[in-house]
Amino acid sequence: MTRARQYFNRHTKTAPLAVFRILFGSLMVISLIRFWVHGWIEDLYINPKFHFHYYGFEFVEVPGQWTYLLFVLCGISALGIALGYKYRVSAILFFLSFTYIELMDKTTYLNHYYFISVVAFTLIWLPSHVFYSVDAKRDPTLTAEFIPQWNIDILKLLLAIVYIYAGAAKLNADWLLNAMPLAIWLPSKFDIPLLGSLMHERWVHYFFSWAGAIYDLTIVGFLLYRRTRIFAFTLVVIFHILTRVLFPIGMFPYIMICSTLIFFSPGFHERLLNYLGILIKVPLSIFQNGKLHYTLSTSFGRIGRPVLIALVVIQVLFPWRYLLYPGNLFWTEQGYRFSWRVMLVEKTGYANFKIVNGETGRRFYVQNEDFLTAFQQKQMATQVDFIIEYAHYLGNHFTSQGHEHVEVYVESFASLNGRPTQAYIDPEIDLMKVKDSWVHKTYILPLNE
Repeated sequence: MTRARQYFNRHTKTAPLAVFRILFGSLMVISLIRFWVHGWIEDLYINPKFHFHYYGFEFVEVPGQWTYLLFVLCGISALGIALGYKYRVSAILFFLSFTYIELMDKTTYLNHYYFISVVAFTLIWLPSHVFYSVDAKRDPTLTAEFIPQWNIDILKLLLAIVYIYAGAAKLNADWLLNAMPLAIWLPSKFDIPLLGSLMHERWVHYFFSWAGAIYDLTIVGFLLYRRTRIFAFTLVVIFHILTRVLFPIGMFPYIMICSTLIFFSPGFHERLLNYLGILIKVPLSIFQNGKLHYTLSTSFGRIGRPVLIALVVIQVLFPWRYLLYPGNLFWTEQGYRFSWRVMLVEKTGYANFKIVNGETGRRFYVQNEDFLTAFQQKQMATQVDFIIEYAHYLGNHFTSQGHEHVEVYVESFASLNGRPTQAYIDPEIDLMKVKDSWVHKTYILPLNE
């Protein structure tokens, strides 16, 4: 306890947190503009007739054309974070609006969206605005050149959790012994300059598989050690630029590259702010004349530490929930999401839904394209919670159309990481009698290894 008190009373310069705030907010603005320009707001949220919901968040709905306004609010609040303007309000609005967007349709789930929500929630409780910000310039009494060390370390810890859990998830037979799913994905990248001719080589598939696992498991240690930090950051840049070239994963590589700068010394970040000050003609020196230390005088400061400790505990424990379920995790995907399992699965399949009159036995098959987009069909066919929700939607739809005693069955088949296609969901189960929950789904047929 004494050591804990000593640690929480330890201070460091605020510059790293200010740089993190500026880069994070700026990248979020770019990401939202990119999403808008590509037309994805309309394609993914407005045009689809049906949206898949996260368990427990069924109340989150797409607000039609108001979705554009939601993105505007999210973008303005991200800009507020970058500038440090009305910082607390901006951070709260960004977290709420971005997370709402993320929850509108489960089809678009990505690990890096979840990471952004976690970081956004963390920034609400950190004093990122007390140095090199509009708020600090307008109110010099807010300026603090030093903050508690844990305000920096918690961001390092969250990054460490992402990397280490991603690396641990790669320690499986598919990834290490079969180079799957990279052996499926990489040959299609034959047109990449310089490296394209190598993408069909088996040794390249194994090299990327093993190098990826080793990188994820060790990079944080190298970043923490001052003598290897430059080398480690060089690896970070190479790794994430390479993944950006090979795979369509959006802004995530740039977010991770910028985030890992938090491991560098305060002096390094002050130099960055000094260069920025020269560029935008806002000298760093005007923020170095305020009070020396930030004090936990506000309600945010007093409750922020226990809230963020709870967040870290959840991040450490929640990924292990998969141990509560039997079967191959990649096949059942029970406990798969929100656990930093990155690019481990290639599942393909199809699902034919059969509507049956429970009394007469009359039946017909559904044309999925009448209700779902092509992207939604692809995601639905191999994920059990998607199948359950869609089955209930179909049952309710056809009941409202006048059909009686509606029962819904699915004939689904899937292939995992190059294995032969096999039946996925028990075709004898009336899915209208099944509800999604965290209880083990016994109607998932076992994977034939």
